Amino acid sequence: MGAMIRDEAADLPDGGAPKTPDRLRRRASRLLSQLTVRSDRLITEGLARADARKWHYAVLASLQEFGPGSQAELSRRSGIYRSDMVGVLNELTERDLVERAPDPDDRRRNIITISAQGRRRLRRLDKVLDDLHDELLAPLSPAERDQLVRLLIRLLDHHTQSS
Repeated sequence: MGAMIRDEAADLPDGGAPKTPDRLRRRASRLLSQLTVRSDRLITEGLARADARKWHYAVLASLQEFGPGSQAELSRRSGIYRSDMVGVLNELTERDLVERAPDPDDRRRNIITISAQGRRRLRRLDKVLDDLHDELLAPLSPAERDQLVRLLIRLLDHHTQSS
């Protein structure tokens, strides 16, 4: 279905008004979907220029905020599938951004910890994402940006608690 979302900018002949019907342009679900496509592209490309991926940031942020954890805990915290987590952790370990150590309570699992280099990398990625979000939200004032984030959190919290 995602492949069926096309760019409304293609509707703009010589800067004219979009040809998309107004009843479609006013649908929150459609607006969120189209903005998600643009946001994802902007963030993915911006992080790639910084030699990073969204999942790198998610794991580093989780470790920084909540402390060390097992791969299963990191999967729950970050939303990364367990099957994908090993690959992400391998990439982060190769870059010396995280450290793996056997869990003293269960030698079958590892505990993952952010390294000093990982904390520095996270701060750099915060700056990269701040700049990308400034680009994404450019038409909004700081107060509107804060309001948008609060509303999106409220919607997401409602729908994740309901499911």
